[in-house]
Amino acid sequence: MGLLVLNRLMSIRRPRRRRFRRAKLARKGLIATSAKRKYSSCQQDDDDDSRGGKSMRKSEIYIPEDILCHIYSLMPMRDAARAACVSRAFLSSWRCHPKLTFNENTLGLRSCGLEKHFIRRVDDILEKHSGIGLKTFKLLQFPDNLDICDHVDRWLQFAMTPAIEELTVIMYEAMLPYNFPCSLLSNGIANSIRSLVLGNCAFHPTVELASWRSLKKLCLSWVCITGPELGCLLSNSFVLEWLELKYCKEIVSLKIPCTLQRLSYLDVFQCKRLRFIKNKAPNLTTFYLSGYNVNLSFGEWSQVKKLRVCDSRLVRYASDNLPSMMPNLETLSIDSFSEVVNATMLTSKFLCLKFLNISLSGLTFSPSYDYFCLASFFDASPFLETFFLSISQQQMEHESKSIVGDFSHMRQIAEHRHEYLKSVVINGFCYSKSLVELTCHILENLVSLEYLTLNTALCFANPFKRRPGLCVPMENKGILKEVPKVLLAIQTYIARKVPSTVRLNVVEPCRMCKAIMY
Repeated sequence: MGLLVLNRLMSIRRPRRRRFRRAKLARKGLIATSAKRKYSSCQQDDDDDSRGGKSMRKSEIYIPEDILCHIYSLMPMRDAARAACVSRAFLSSWRCHPKLTFNENTLGLRSCGLEKHFIRRVDDILEKHSGIGLKTFKLLQFPDNLDICDHVDRWLQFAMTPAIEELTVIMYEAMLPYNFPCSLLSNGIANSIRSLVLGNCAFHPTVELASWRSLKKLCLSWVCITGPELGCLLSNSFVLEWLELKYCKEIVSLKIPCTLQRLSYLDVFQCKRLRFIKNKAPNLTTFYLSGYNVNLSFGEWSQVKKLRVCDSRLVRYASDNLPSMMPNLETLSIDSFSEVVNATMLTSKFLCLKFLNISLSGLTFSPSYDYFCLASFFDASPFLETFFLSISQQQMEHESKSIVGDFSHMRQIAEHRHEYLKSVVINGFCYSKSLVELTCHILENLVSLEYLTLNTALCFANPFKRRPGLCVPMENKGILKEVPKVLLAIQTYIARKVPSTVRLNVVEPCRMCKAIMY
């Protein structure tokens, strides 16, 4: 809403008190009135006529005080401060504004040399704020050369009221370790918090904090917290729905209790010492995991519908374990690096899987990796609709001999028609024989296929974050020199097999890449 709401409100004039007083007396019969006054946006101002002034048309719309306060509470803090500077009504509301966000942007400190004013401006705002009605308090993105640990304790003491609902404190990573004052959460303060976001600090919750009965979202990044301390917090967060743990290096094992009946989202990213996750939350549907050899063998994963995992040598693990562990998967993304072992034929099926993304990368990626083995995912996913394959190798030293001119021993799998797969995208397409075999298998067996995209440019680990056709210049001339061979392989073995119902899109390196080539 912001300034747009402010401009609209400033164009609205409230009725004069005299008119309300006269109307009230008229209703009580204390004064005579020839007609009822009607307040409209186009009424003639009678009071100005009685004074002999020039008549003028004014917008007369009455907005109740509680509605004005609610609209004001929806404004960002910076716009709310501007409104308070030009309106007495908003000035009184500013003293109890429910959302306070402190960063370089909201405080107008992006200009060079203004970092020293950060503390003073925060103090000025809090001094004018009554503390009443404060529901959101955010402290983040302050100048990196500022030591404010002592000041943060004082600011948090002001913010910790029984009405606080959303608390965000993200310290600068280069600062001295900051210990979050958990004592401020005692006396029932923790009961009102719905969202807690902490970054670059130490957080050691204790049993004395009792129940986090309102906590729905918990995000910890670069936070020093142990597994037992986190378990203590989780066991008392009965309505938790969202849990994020990123770079929390002190956690070795993560145990999610069955009392978290509402937990539906779990994101664990690069917690380097984490080796074990045991989930008992029965309704977890979205799970993101990036780690190193994290054991998921125990726990309840059957309700997970969206999974993204990033680790080494994952394709083989996924084909052997995921169909039975997560039978209700609908979206599966696998980011695997250093893949050296070929995937096996899947014995179980993904009966609900509709979207599959496999990214292969790493310096130790085996040049002889058999891409054709990925066809087993098609047979195991009868309702698959979209398939992405991304190949990002630092050195694409595949088979030293080109397959062009030798297609007599192209492998095939027993005929199995797929009736739902419509779109296939292969980024980083190379002239590996096994990859050409996989592509031919797709064309011959996917009767529902509508789009096939073969991107010969260097692919990316996550193709969804870039716009179609957007290329990053490839600096490896060795890869660029292989592109003509790749295009020849596509023309020789793939293009002639494309049915008329399939749209083939071959993406070549951009002009900048070709300039490097020559």
